[in-house]
Amino acid sequence: MTGEKTIDVVTIGESMVLLQPMTEGPLKYSPLFTRSIAGAESNVALGLTRLGKKVRWISRLGIDPFGEMIESTLAGEGVDTSCVLKDPEAPTAIYFKEFKGYGDPNVFYYRRGSAASRLAPRDIQPEWFDGARHLHVTGITPALGEQTADAVRTAMKTARERGLTVSFDPNLRRKLWKEETARSVLLSLIPLCDVFLPGLEEAEFLLGPKTEEQYGDHFLNMGPGVIALKLGERGSVGFAEGLRCRAEPYKVSKIVDTVGAGDAFATGFLSVLLDREQPLEPSGLSKTLPEALLRANIMGALATQYKGDWEGLPTLSEIERIQSGKQGITR
Repeated sequence: MTGEKTIDVVTIGESMVLLQPMTEGPLKYSPLFTRSIAGAESNVALGLTRLGKKVRWISRLGIDPFGEMIESTLAGEGVDTSCVLKDPEAPTAIYFKEFKGYGDPNVFYYRRGSAASRLAPRDIQPEWFDGARHLHVTGITPALGEQTADAVRTAMKTARERGLTVSFDPNLRRKLWKEETARSVLLSLIPLCDVFLPGLEEAEFLLGPKTEEQYGDHFLNMGPGVIALKLGERGSVGFAEGLRCRAEPYKVSKIVDTVGAGDAFATGFLSVLLDREQPLEPSGLSKTLPEALLRANIMGALATQYKGDWEGLPTLSEIERIQSGKQGITR
């Protein structure tokens, strides 16, 4: 690919309107709801934009008020939405969270038959990647429709052909597809990425019980150059050829909502890699990989401190202040 690179990251995937009850308790008794947007790829787009990166988000949206809300919210935060496709025949998806005051929230999707579920290989346009450095995709989009897995596969191949690096977060959603199908599709996409970002539970789902080191070695042998394995309360561990490093967790006193924490981790990790002109250069990874894991752990922990998938994500100055241990001036 030639020409000036003006977009740091392209990301492709469904965003939905999120409705959350204003009080805790069973969803069926909730009279009032707040409205926001959510989706793994748009969460990453919003987070990276706040960290100073230029991001292009692409999806299919219905021609309806919910689609308008999603597009205007992203554009208002500085995300490039110029390549979004509009579907006159299918709706924009929605989902609900239910908070009962204990444990993770229950999630209810209404996305079957949505505009994004109709994403197909023919939709993937090479010009989407013009002037871009990196593509980020997740394992959610392949689960949405009959052709969405092939669409994601086409996007990954096209991006690499045009000189972009590619990251892939499996982001397993068991509610969306059968386990055998999920395992087969997710494993088939790993060789098409340069950066693989599984959680420990996802690694076990894909490969069965193994040690952390065995997961790292196995995934590296499948093709990616960098693996970041999320360990939850134990932090994270990264792998590259001849390199293994661990980052301690960022401690928080309570957890409000874990939804979106993995997307925040990916945001922090990619933001550090993309600070480098050649982010996957082996000679630089010994310094970059520990820094990326550290920021990723902080971002993931911060995302558990508020309801909503992205609203509380920090700006670049805020994350740098947190990392430096300095107290910000608030009044």
